[in-house]
Amino acid sequence: MERLGFLGTAAQTLFSNLFQSPDLRNILDIFILAIVIYELIRLMIRTRSSAVIKGVGVLLLFAWFTNVLQLNVVSWVLQQVLNTGVVVLVILFQPELRKALEQLGRSSFINAPNASHAQINTGKVVSELVTAATDMSRKRIGALIVFERKTGLREFADTGTQVNADITAPLIENIFEPNTPLHDGAMLVRDGRILAAACILQLSNDPDISRELGTRHRAAIGITETTDAVALVVSEETGVISIAREGRISRYIDAKTLAQILSELFENQNAGVFQKLGKSLRLGRGKAAKDNREGGSDE
Repeated sequence: MERLGFLGTAAQTLFSNLFQSPDLRNILDIFILAIVIYELIRLMIRTRSSAVIKGVGVLLLFAWFTNVLQLNVVSWVLQQVLNTGVVVLVILFQPELRKALEQLGRSSFINAPNASHAQINTGKVVSELVTAATDMSRKRIGALIVFERKTGLREFADTGTQVNADITAPLIENIFEPNTPLHDGAMLVRDGRILAAACILQLSNDPDISRELGTRHRAAIGITETTDAVALVVSEETGVISIAREGRISRYIDAKTLAQILSELFENQNAGVFQKLGKSLRLGRGKAAKDNREGGSDE
């Protein structure tokens, strides 16, 4: 097949130039290609896309096999499939491609620290959030609080009720009090203030999430899969406090660890907070943090 033959010739030429007449450009070619392949594998691993990648690999192998055996009819059919392969891959990998482009757009090489963020009284805000979370945990009041970072959450805020208020523990507990107008949905926080409440989030479609996790936890995982937001969840059934980030959820967070995570989140929201959040999540006492694939409680 012409396409497979072209790829083979290109690869042969590249490696021939690299070993027979080494050139800085050839080395740069290999280096860039290695980085791209590594990032693609890292992006696709542990998602449904990995199975699709395996299927594409099998298809390419079969196409090469039919070409070697000169099975003209089968080769022609596979060629038609491969000719539209790029469009098909874009459709299949749309969520992953969107996530990759968002990560690229949030790169520190592109985005300088945003000076427009309001100054946050970190100590007071963290204290109010921890008080509210621990009180709701004790009372078994379910809650979902999403903290906006670099990716704007305006589209989600528009689905709820605008609040635009300072963060206080009584207000948060009142918002999530059962049988009140704003208790169902997510509360969005921007720059240390409550932006909106009763917001509707898209649930995660990850089939590997434990069935014991309910819609509140799935919504927290879903919003962190497509944005760089951090989500705080209080289980209505067990009172367990959880933190979701980058599409994964860590559970059984105690008050001390929660305070440390939130402090670093607000103090470093214009810089690389995720590198520090990982360390904080490992400092919890008592029960070890569990991810969304280990199961736990309902909510």
